[in-house]
Amino acid sequence: MIQLTLPDGSIRTYESGVTGRQIAESISMGLARNALSISVNGIVWDLSRPITSDAKIAIHTWNDVEGKATYWHSSAHLMAEAIEALYPGTLFGIGPAIEQGFYYDVDPGPDRKLTSEDLPKIEAKMVELAKRDVPFVRNEVGKSDADTYFREKGDPYKLELIEGLQDGEITFYTQGNFTDLCRGPHIPSTGAIKAIKLQAVAGAYWRGKETNPMMTRIYGITFPKKSELEAHLARLEEAKKRDHRKLGKELELFTFSEKVGMGLPLWLPKGAVLRDTLVEFLKKAQSEAGYSPVVTPHIGSKTLYVTSGHYEKYGKDSFQPIATPNEGEEYLLKPMNCPHHCEIYKAKPRSYRDLPIRFAEFGTVYRYEQSGELHGLTRVRGFTQDDAHLFCRPDQLSDEFKKVIDLVLYVFTKLGFEDYTAQISLRDPENRGKYIGTDEVWEKAEQAIIDAVAEKGLPAITEYGEAAFYGPKLDFMVRDAIGRKWQLGTIQVDYNLPERFELEYTGADNQKHRPVMIHRAPFGSLERFVAVLIEHCAGNFPVWLAPVQAIVLPITDAQNDYAHQVVKTLQAAGFRAEFDERSEKVGKKIREAELQKIPFMLVVGKQEAENHTVAVRKHGEGDIGVKTVAEFSMMLHELVNV
Repeated sequence: MIQLTLPDGSIRTYESGVTGRQIAESISMGLARNALSISVNGIVWDLSRPITSDAKIAIHTWNDVEGKATYWHSSAHLMAEAIEALYPGTLFGIGPAIEQGFYYDVDPGPDRKLTSEDLPKIEAKMVELAKRDVPFVRNEVGKSDADTYFREKGDPYKLELIEGLQDGEITFYTQGNFTDLCRGPHIPSTGAIKAIKLQAVAGAYWRGKETNPMMTRIYGITFPKKSELEAHLARLEEAKKRDHRKLGKELELFTFSEKVGMGLPLWLPKGAVLRDTLVEFLKKAQSEAGYSPVVTPHIGSKTLYVTSGHYEKYGKDSFQPIATPNEGEEYLLKPMNCPHHCEIYKAKPRSYRDLPIRFAEFGTVYRYEQSGELHGLTRVRGFTQDDAHLFCRPDQLSDEFKKVIDLVLYVFTKLGFEDYTAQISLRDPENRGKYIGTDEVWEKAEQAIIDAVAEKGLPAITEYGEAAFYGPKLDFMVRDAIGRKWQLGTIQVDYNLPERFELEYTGADNQKHRPVMIHRAPFGSLERFVAVLIEHCAGNFPVWLAPVQAIVLPITDAQNDYAHQVVKTLQAAGFRAEFDERSEKVGKKIREAELQKIPFMLVVGKQEAENHTVAVRKHGEGDIGVKTVAEFSMMLHELVNV
C-alpha cells in the first residue's frame, strides 16, 4: 500500500500501481470526467501511469495551468497526425504547449510549402481525427530502437533530439496512426479536443539557431467547448484593436527606423511626454522612499561584466565587444546596470550605520535579441530599466524587501493594474550549473523571498528554474483588461554580486562584512511597461498620464484669440493643453480629438468667449456641461493629482 497526499493536506491510501484516473474516480466521477493529468511530486504525468510509492499528488483539469498545458500539447500531436495524413513525408521538430495554445515546427520537404491557405484543411482533418476518441499511449523505448525508428523515417530532427537523451529516459507516444518522440504527458484520449482553431503560419529556425534549417511553425489553439473558442476569438479581435504597435502609430507615441536599427525605438514627442511623466511619477515615489539617484554610462569595460558574470552568461548572445585603439582594450554596450552600481558602492568606505543604501537609475541597456523575437516595444534591443539596487545588512533584508513590494504595489494601483499574482522564481533543482554562488547563499536568498511574501500575504505561485543566474526573484504577473498575463516588475535577492565585487561595510564589531544586494524594477522596462499599459487601457491613459490632457476647439476663427488665452491659462497651471486652430468644422475637430483619445475637449464659440467659459466634452462620454476656465482647472487638478 502507498500513501498519497492531496493538495489540501489530506492523505489517502491506495494499492501500489494505482493510476491518476483511478484516484480521480475514487474522489468523484465528476472529477474523473474532467481530469486531464496528474502531478506526482511536482512532475506532471499521464493519468494512466501507475504510481508505486508515497507521493504528493494533484489532479489537473481544464481550470488548471497544468491541465491546459497537457491539453494543448496533446492538441499539437493531433495536429501533427493531421498534417502527416494530408502531407505524407512531412518531418516534425518540436510541438510544445505555449501560454495560449500550441505550435508544431514542421518540415514539409523541399517541394512543398505550407501556408495559411492550408490551415482550414488541416483543421478539418483534426476535427475528424479527434472524433475517433483514441487514447494517447505512452511507451518506453530503448535509445537504439528509437534511433532505428526515426532513421528509417529519415527524420534528422528527431535523431538530433535522441542523440542528447540518455538510454532509459526515452518515451514514444502514439495516438491513432501517429507516433512521436515525446516525454509527455498527454490527456487520456483525443475525444476531449472539441473546438479547434489554427491561427497562423510562420518561419522558425530549428532549435532557434539562425545557422539551422528554417522550418514551418504552425500555431493553433483548442478548447473543450465551442463557446470557449468563440470567447477566445472575440478576445483576440479586441487585442488587435488594442495592439500597442497600432495605437502607438495612431497616437504618435513611438516609431522604428530601419536606418536606426531593428529593435531600437524612437520616442516621438507625445510618447516622450508619456515616458517622462512615468519617470517623474516613480522618481517622486522613490525620493519619498529614501532612494538616491545615480547616473552611469551606456558602455563599460568588458572586465566589468566578466567580474559580474554577465559576460560568461550572455556575452556570446549579446552585442559583441567594442575594440578601442589601445591593444587589448574592449568595451561592451551596457547589458545591465547592476555592475555599475556595485562600483558606485565601492567608491568610498561604508559603515553599518550607512546601510541601507538605495541607488536608483533610469538606465538604458542593450541586448541583442534575435530579429525573429523582436516585437514592438515588448521585445527590443535597447530599453530603459527603472533600475535600483539596495545594499543592506542581512538583518535589514526582510524589511527592505517588503518595502520594495509596497512600492511595486503602489505603482500597480496608480496605473490601474488590479489583477496580479506574485511569482517566486527559484533555481532549477536539476540544473544548478546555470547559476553562480554557493548552495548556502541561495538557500538564504530563496527563504528571504518566501518569508517576505508570506508576511505580506501576497497571492503567490512558485516556479522552479525561473531565477536570475545570480539570485532568486519575485516577479509580478499582471492580467490586463482582456485577461492576458504579463510579467511586470521584479525584485531579486543577491548574495553573489557583493561577493564577486568584494563589497564591504564595517560592522559594529569593527570587522568587514558583505552587504546583501536587492535588485528591483517596478516597471521592469519603460518600453515593455508602456506597451502593456497601452494595451491595458486601449490608449485611454489616465488623465494625469495623458500626453495631451485637454484640447481647445474654437468653432470659428473668430474664437482663436480666446482659445489661445484658455490654452495659456491651462498651461500656466501646469496642465498639458493644446488648441486646434485649423479652419475645419468643429465636428471634425471633435472626431479627430476622440480618435487621439484626448481626455477633455473644450469647445469655445461666441457665447463661451463672451462669458469666459468652455463647453466641456469628455472622451467617450460627450458633453458634461459648461464651466469657467477656473472651474475646469480645479476639476482637472483633482484628476491629475497622483
